[in-house]
Amino acid sequence: MRAQDLLITPMGALFAGRRLPCTLGRTGTIPADAKREGDGASPQGVHRIVGMLYRADRLAAPAAWAVPIGPRDLWSDDSRDPFYNQKVRAPHAFSHEVLRRADRLYDLVLLTDWNTPDATPGRGSAIFLHRWRGPCHPTAGCVAFAPADLLWLCRRLRLGTRLILRRG
Repeated sequence: MRAQDLLITPMGALFAGRRLPCTLGRTGTIPADAKREGDGASPQGVHRIVGMLYRADRLAAPAAWAVPIGPRDLWSDDSRDPFYNQKVRAPHAFSHEVLRRADRLYDLVLLTDWNTPDATPGRGSAIFLHRWRGPCHPTAGCVAFAPADLLWLCRRLRLGTRLILRRG
């Protein structure tokens, strides 16, 4: 492990000498080769941070490489979609997640390279790092943090930072 890696365990995240509480998927962590769309699991392994999205109407860009979330931005989670596991725009005929949510869950999102750039249908879409609903509230497979901790991370992480998700 390198000093600039973000290590995620069920006991929390370690980065830059700090331990941050976080939540994982509702069914825990699983080996990456067992990950499936909708299973609620966080895939173990080494992933990379490949992007950052933020709500410009709610906060300032935390890093120069952050991209604003537009009102029509979505994320495809339908394995039949030719744009599966990619950012798409409304209207979109396939199943998707709305990125510009009414709640604050996706006000700030770090994108990982899980099942990209050439997505395998059914292997699972979008392992994000985003705001949590609260301590001990699991995600659908993403990694979630308290808002202040997520902002702290986003100001320090770089494109390509390794996200190491350990077995729980």
